[in-house]
Parts: sequence; C-alpha cells; structure tokens
Amino acid sequence: MPVQVSTSERVEVRDVTDAVASEIPADASGVATVFVQHTTAGVTVNEAESGLLGDVEDVLSQLVPEGGGWAHDRIDDNADAHLRAMLVGNAATIPVEDGDLQLGTWQSVLLFEGDGPRTRTLRVTVTD
Repeated sequence: MPVQVSTSERVEVRDVTDAVASEIPADASGVATVFVQHTTAGVTVNEAESGLLGDVEDVLSQLVPEGGGWAHDRIDDNADAHLRAMLVGNAATIPVEDGDLQLGTWQSVLLFEGDGPRTRTLRVTVTD
C-alpha cells in the first residue's frame, strides 16, 4: 500500500498520520509497519505540535550540519540528509485494532524529509 507524500523544503518534518491511517483496512488488527523507501528520509512516532516539529528539524541540523565536510558530499552533496535519516530511522511499528492505529493521545506518524523538496513513498503493511 504505497502512500505518496510531497515535501516542499529541504529539511522538513510532516504529520502523515491521516495518510497512513487511510491505508489500513477497516477490519485489520495486528501490527502496521510504516516504511519509507528512501535513504534521505525517515519515519518516527511523536507529537505533531508545530514547535516540536521545528525543534526536531533544528536539532537534526545541529547534530549533522550541512556542509560538515562529510566524505559522501564529494559524490552528491547530501551526506547530511543520509546521516540524519539514519538517526530518525526508516520505519515505525504501530499496533492496529479494528482498522484503527492504536496511537497514544499525542502520538502521530511523522515523515522526516532530509533532501527535499521531493515526493516520498511510504509503504504501509499490516500483519496479524
């Protein structure tokens, strides 16, 4: 079940909960895996409050600065995006019950974009 997400900034964190939830079959129960099919993007679960999303962008940029002298930059000048994506991770696992994601009150599925703007593909798989 692919979900396409278009980003508009080079570094961006987007709430994709509704898009992911729309891919869950109504009768599904088990575990959903949300996997991003890119090496410069990531997926995580956390609060989608706008200040926090900006904080995540800022802290990742501080931890792994663009133009930090990374060896991979000699190839395609986006090593920071790869390194940040590794810190975020490429998948999230979420319980599903009767077709609903079992997220906590403040939890959302977040897509981290590290090398945008781009269109990213998320794969949503439910297993019982």
